Amino acid sequence: MKKDFKDEVQSRRTFAIISHPDAGKTTLTEQLLLFGGAIRAAGTVKGKKSGKFATSDWMEIEKQRGISVTSSVMAFDYDDYRVNILDTPGHQDFSEDTYRTLMAVDSAVMIIDSAKGIEAQTLKLFKVCRMRGIPIFTFINKLDRQGREPLELLEELEEVLGIQSYPMNWPIGMGKEFLGIYDRFHNRIEQFRVEDEDRFIPLNDEGEIAGEHSLKDNNLYNQTLEDVLLLNEAGNDFSREQIASGELSPVFFGSALTNFGVQTFLETYLQFAPSPQPRNSDIGEVDPVNEEFSGFIFKIQANMNPAHRDRIAFLRICSGQFERGMSVNLPRTGKNIKLAQSTQFLADDRSTVNEAVSGDIIGIYDTGTYQIGDTLTAGKKPFQYEKLPQFTPELFVRVTAKNVMKQKHFQKGILQLVQEGAIQYYKTRTEDVILGAVGQLQFEVFEHRMKNEYNVDVRMEPIGSKIARWIENEEDVKETMSSSRSMLVKDRHENLVFLFENDFAMRWFSDKHPDIKLYSLM
Repeated sequence: MKKDFKDEVQSRRTFAIISHPDAGKTTLTEQLLLFGGAIRAAGTVKGKKSGKFATSDWMEIEKQRGISVTSSVMAFDYDDYRVNILDTPGHQDFSEDTYRTLMAVDSAVMIIDSAKGIEAQTLKLFKVCRMRGIPIFTFINKLDRQGREPLELLEELEEVLGIQSYPMNWPIGMGKEFLGIYDRFHNRIEQFRVEDEDRFIPLNDEGEIAGEHSLKDNNLYNQTLEDVLLLNEAGNDFSREQIASGELSPVFFGSALTNFGVQTFLETYLQFAPSPQPRNSDIGEVDPVNEEFSGFIFKIQANMNPAHRDRIAFLRICSGQFERGMSVNLPRTGKNIKLAQSTQFLADDRSTVNEAVSGDIIGIYDTGTYQIGDTLTAGKKPFQYEKLPQFTPELFVRVTAKNVMKQKHFQKGILQLVQEGAIQYYKTRTEDVILGAVGQLQFEVFEHRMKNEYNVDVRMEPIGSKIARWIENEEDVKETMSSSRSMLVKDRHENLVFLFENDFAMRWFSDKHPDIKLYSLM
């Protein structure tokens, strides 16, 4: 590598983009990739009409629906930085995938629709970021459309999310009257829809346009000067330390669809976003510049290349340097594994990676060896990184193959898709297969993928919402405790699980069997 190891680590910026569905998350990702030279033309999310699809939406069902249902990983270089973007599903049915992805990043970019403000899923994901104390950068999107007043959006951001904000820039008008942004940080105005040579207007020491300019005659410009004066006098102070601790969110205004304000955001973000941070493990914090290699698996994806029926385990490198062909330990099994096949991504486009360092996300080929949450180490003393969240499912279906002759494909498809972590697998005493999920859309994606990736049509019989509880003292459980209201099943790890019909059934069971200790995953 051209830089030394520590400089390489310091140049990494690894972040997730979070938002409510339709706020513009995937569109912003496309524009960032465009600036990084990773793609030549940004695909549109509404791909089914134009024939162009968002680069990060590689799965067939994503292209059909114009939504993200799986976290994508993309890397590119920009201004001596290596940027790793994780584009997460916005849909709440896939929040478990997003939660795990947030464990693999060092900062988050939160996108807010200027017309809608803070939405339910944004709030939910924001709380996860706050819980982890990771820096949050805010991009208020769709300024080319009519939206809410910027001061109102800022007030909502602080009140609803409970975080301080610092507007790095401020919009001059909006919708049809959107003229550009007043860039507080760079002390300039960036004009909307003008020639490149007219794009930036420098400001004087008073923060105003010096000399003659047509913009000075516009009432929107004068209104913006008043707003900025108010921000300077009554707004929060800029603090690099508070940004790093996740207490202050730098706010940027722009329009991802028209690619306005995105480059300014990217360049400013790179200055203030953290490089790879230490990670908690059972031996204490692991420093990213520690030269012993380690990392953890936060995602497993089957059939990214349908022609080869492959499985990729996504690895966040937390310390040291990865070299293709190196041997690592898998502490969960005690096995030694050679990492011969490794790859980096631009959505589903991949290239072999020979070297990577702390902060990078790489894919390693998986033949069924790995589980989500696995730690890989190369040092003499194996250890484990902290556990990744796993949700307790709420909806359940009984699933069978429509064609009994395809039972082998059916079993293979289910087991591979279950290992990705979006759906959970249970088996009854009579070998019936039951799937559990956090949301209905996960079942629809499962059905679609079984048909398209494994050529198996499935029949899904809803059995309603259940309360799943695992058992601490399995040895005390008897088969006679199972009933229609408290169904006893096994999960894919052969652990016993009760599926209760409702809260009343669970309380009745606990009263009748007080010695059975129940617990939920999260």
